Amino acid sequence: MNKWTGIGRLTRDPEIRYTNSQTGETMCIARYTLAVDRRFAKKNGGDNQQTADFISCVAFGKIGEFAEKYLKQGTKIAVIGRIQTGSYTNKDGQKVYTTDVVVEECEFAESKNTTSQPTNTQPEPQKASDDVFMNIPEGLENELPFR
Repeated sequence: MNKWTGIGRLTRDPEIRYTNSQTGETMCIARYTLAVDRRFAKKNGGDNQQTADFISCVAFGKIGEFAEKYLKQGTKIAVIGRIQTGSYTNKDGQKVYTTDVVVEECEFAESKNTTSQPTNTQPEPQKASDDVFMNIPEGLENELPFR
């Protein structure tokens, strides 16, 4: 099984290009890097330290178009994809090896209001009621698929 899941922030705006697909239609290709937090403990048993891994991602087609339209530097997203390796020869004749996550699913990992609104203008959170279950309107009890 080849499945990768991660949550991180874009280190820069996605790099977008369009190419012709095998069917002759143009296809969007978006490349971006995610900074994903990594925690590790000190050898001497001290506090956990935090650093980041920088994961190269590539998205094709509709997912690439989503990246073009909605993603920008600093956006926090959750990604599911597969790891793909490859290689090419650079202009100096050296072989370069690559590892990318090919994005299969992508969604926002925080609300837009989290980063765009100043903290003093956010609405007060509503207090939770003591009743944690939703009230069912009268007459609909028998129409529920479960009881």
